[in-house]
Amino acid sequence: MPLSEEIALSYEHVTKKFGSITALSDVSFEIRRGEIFGLISPDGSGKTTLIRIAMGIINPDEGECKLLGSTDRKKARSHAGYVSQRFGLYPDLTVIENALLFGSLYGAAQERTLEKAEEILARTGLLPFKDRLAAKLSGGMKQKLALATGLLHTPKILFLDEPTTGVDPVARREFWAMLYELNASEGLTIVVSTPYMDEAALCSRKMFLSKGQLLDIGTTEELVSRYPHRIFKLEYADRRAKPALLACGGVVDANMFGSNYHIAVSDAEAAQNSIKRHFEAKGAVFPGMTELTPALEDLFVAFAGGDGEK
Repeated sequence: MPLSEEIALSYEHVTKKFGSITALSDVSFEIRRGEIFGLISPDGSGKTTLIRIAMGIINPDEGECKLLGSTDRKKARSHAGYVSQRFGLYPDLTVIENALLFGSLYGAAQERTLEKAEEILARTGLLPFKDRLAAKLSGGMKQKLALATGLLHTPKILFLDEPTTGVDPVARREFWAMLYELNASEGLTIVVSTPYMDEAALCSRKMFLSKGQLLDIGTTEELVSRYPHRIFKLEYADRRAKPALLACGGVVDANMFGSNYHIAVSDAEAAQNSIKRHFEAKGAVFPGMTELTPALEDLFVAFAGGDGEK
């Protein structure tokens, strides 16, 4: 199958610098058509730069990026949709007026735009609110409207840059249900950057990026299988204990997850014995440790903290 038909987006040895800051360093990967692909990284690690390069807004300093098989990404982006983290629509226009405005920017006839807009608004549940000012919409409804405007020209690939940040959990679930429906019914390729690991788990594949470097890429199962340490839960809620826990033998990392610590260990027996001695020295009861299966959250913390190896 030709590249343009099989691969929706590819980066080959892409490097991008902004002054003395290296936003991306020798990044290479491909996204297949029909995937829901997650870009996972701490803030400021290069996710938005990847999307801006893909859309032809900026060019890499080194390497090559192809969008829908084409190096002419400015031309190819006519087949791409985009939803930003920040609500970028016009608050003093109604829902339908926003849709018609953005439809006209894609060059569609007004009659066809109105027909397509009402179809998409119905799909996103916004049609009953078509005459409401965008400023009067909830956060979740605003993001649905942004999604609707990004779909007006029937794109082949959709980029979403942290689209549900600040949106309540119910609206996030509804938003992702729509993405799954679009992917299943139309084969839409979806590229989403997200700080939420529950959303990352919904992606067919995902990549971890840190300080502009690609650390790992794969399905959840593939990523977790490559995690090099064992994880234990310590039921202890004192956030001040982290330095002491890190000083214990066999402990690689220790981080709070809710009211518990997740302890990454290289030597389970040494870690448990050392942590137990720490509690005994304080005259406290050792609560015991329970082994857990590593999760995406553990990988994210490890990669963000520099514990992960490329």
